[in-house]
Amino acid sequence: MSMTSKTNRRRFIGQSAALTAGVGYFAGTSLAQDESPSALNSLSAACIGVGGKGGSDTSHIANQGVNIAALCDVDRDTLAKKGREFKDAQQFDDFREMLDKMGDKVDIVTCSTPDHTHAAACVKAMNMGKHIYCQKPMTWSIREARLMRETAEKTGVITQMGNQGTSEDGLREAVEVIQSGAIGDVSEIHIFSNRPVWPQGGGRPEGEDPVPSSLNWDAWIGPAPMRPFVKGAYHSFNWRGWVDFGTGALGDMACHTTNMPVKALQLWDPIAVTAVKNPGIVEGEQYPGSSSLMFEFPEREGADGKTLPPCKFYWYDGGNLPPESIISQLPAGFQKKIQAQRDGGQKRSGAVIVGSKGLVFSPDDYGAKYYLLPEDKFVDFKKPEPWLPRIPFKASGDERHKWEFVSTIKGEYEPGTMSNFGYAGRLTETILVGNLAMRAGEGQRIEWNAKELMSPNVEAVNQFVQREYRDGWNLG
Repeated sequence: MSMTSKTNRRRFIGQSAALTAGVGYFAGTSLAQDESPSALNSLSAACIGVGGKGGSDTSHIANQGVNIAALCDVDRDTLAKKGREFKDAQQFDDFREMLDKMGDKVDIVTCSTPDHTHAAACVKAMNMGKHIYCQKPMTWSIREARLMRETAEKTGVITQMGNQGTSEDGLREAVEVIQSGAIGDVSEIHIFSNRPVWPQGGGRPEGEDPVPSSLNWDAWIGPAPMRPFVKGAYHSFNWRGWVDFGTGALGDMACHTTNMPVKALQLWDPIAVTAVKNPGIVEGEQYPGSSSLMFEFPEREGADGKTLPPCKFYWYDGGNLPPESIISQLPAGFQKKIQAQRDGGQKRSGAVIVGSKGLVFSPDDYGAKYYLLPEDKFVDFKKPEPWLPRIPFKASGDERHKWEFVSTIKGEYEPGTMSNFGYAGRLTETILVGNLAMRAGEGQRIEWNAKELMSPNVEAVNQFVQREYRDGWNLG
């Protein structure tokens, strides 16, 4: 690519939000003030949620040469700890205040908070013209995922969801293998997860504890209904199991484990979902300790324009497993691990894509490793010529994911982010339909109209497609 075309691409990226939406989104930002390549290679970020996964997300962005200008965390102890790494970054315990004060000083916003605050932070930041790196699942609700996708398209900002397996060469190769027809027509997918690894299946704890002086509890609750603080119940790790804050085992891992088959087989917009095993939402508060779901997909157009046959996708968590007819086809070594699980040992994860000519099996949560089965049938198999781009940066999958994001913003990586919100939004919408099934009775088939985001036959679940935000919180 010539220097002229590189510069033009940088200028396009910097201006696209304002041009697409017809308003001056970038007015007053560093990108609008100076569109030179040197300015666009000196990016600044504001990072929301800087403990745990957010801690590594912040550091990984910095490793790509991005200046960390602001840190935000509701826990001021966590904030102070990360602040020792980025001494010049301004510190905030409420992302609304941070975006209001730092909006003209940053180009990128990262969001690594609990699921229920992703949309409130990211929609506001996108409307300010900020490029967004957001952890998976993209949102807490289905409607929020649709809004995030639409907002990204409207503003033209660069986006990436944190399902880092997307940046693995192995996942991209597996997609190509499946799309090449190596295993024939796919009729079933079975994905099992070792989640949850946090409490699920109980009700709300009684009583309340004093809110620690270091914690902004109001900001942690965010747009969800207010509830008393209980030590260890929600903050800082166990929030995933609570309906008001997390999306359960499905929301935590399906954006990773289903990523490869979803991309390979265009598994968008299920027409129905059924909770095959469904202990139900406990007291309306917590996801069940285990569940099994079945998604139904109709005939649809594949990546090559050809028609793909109907497909069923089965999800298992909390120790549930695919039937023996599936397990028995997996490598002997992995079958031993499954038997150990049945005997009370460590829970396993895996993805099995069932085709008319064979199987693709991945024991990797990120789809980065895969096997063609039965092995003897594929001894002489030749991989198709690659057609998906490969990321040239050599590092961990997580860091490659950040490289793809930052390099796209700089205009130095032409293919762009693969898990952008156009893709990740559809993936998140699809996955979260499964949580609606847990609101219904076991075996209840919920028909789904993906275009309208509603069930035409079980109207009771439609109230959970979105929710009203608590006063003081909004999407905008």
